[in-house]
Amino acid sequence: MSLLIPLYVHPAEDPDAWHRLITGAAHTYAVVLNPASGPGDAPDPAFVAAARALRSAGARLLGYVDTDYGMRDAEVITEEALRHREWYGVDGCFLDQTTAGRDGLPACRRTVRSLRREGISPVVINPGVHPAPGYVRLADLTVTFEGHWSTYVSTFSRPSWTARLPSERLCHLVYGVPAPLVPLAVRTARERGAGVCGPVTGEPPNPWAGLTPALAEADR
Repeated sequence: MSLLIPLYVHPAEDPDAWHRLITGAAHTYAVVLNPASGPGDAPDPAFVAAARALRSAGARLLGYVDTDYGMRDAEVITEEALRHREWYGVDGCFLDQTTAGRDGLPACRRTVRSLRREGISPVVINPGVHPAPGYVRLADLTVTFEGHWSTYVSTFSRPSWTARLPSERLCHLVYGVPAPLVPLAVRTARERGAGVCGPVTGEPPNPWAGLTPALAEADR
């Protein structure tokens, strides 16, 4: 099992969840750190401590950066990623709200190349849908589904080109999963070609505020 964990809750608000995450760090693909919809204006001591503990436990860390669907410049995005690395010691970057169409591909390519020149790796992009195939070649991991469990089980489909990709290059992030069905959500992601997943039981506006029950399943 390889889990991507976007735990978007402050360590001081839910220290137990962060402690469980640290304990289960070995089962994660990576943990996304998001102190302030990005790195914020100054280091957050609680996130500094949590990041240190996660690294000691063997977790790979990604700094959250919003691309605003291609509206933000590559230089600004790279600067935020570098702040994440300086303050929290992250390895790579989680680029949220990336474009998915062919017209947005050149800007995304510039952004990823800018990050790689600075040694930021891995680079995870999140268009939340299946993008034009060129995006997947840019990133180490691409989130090709982000949405509610009801949508995932009823209307999900994938283009034929994804079958040629190694599963470890694709990720599905599913929220609103009924707790008893979390193991099914993990199996479904695997069957649909995603080697990384992140099923959570939470609902909008912040479904990622809780720790995925799949982490507890992995420890059994």
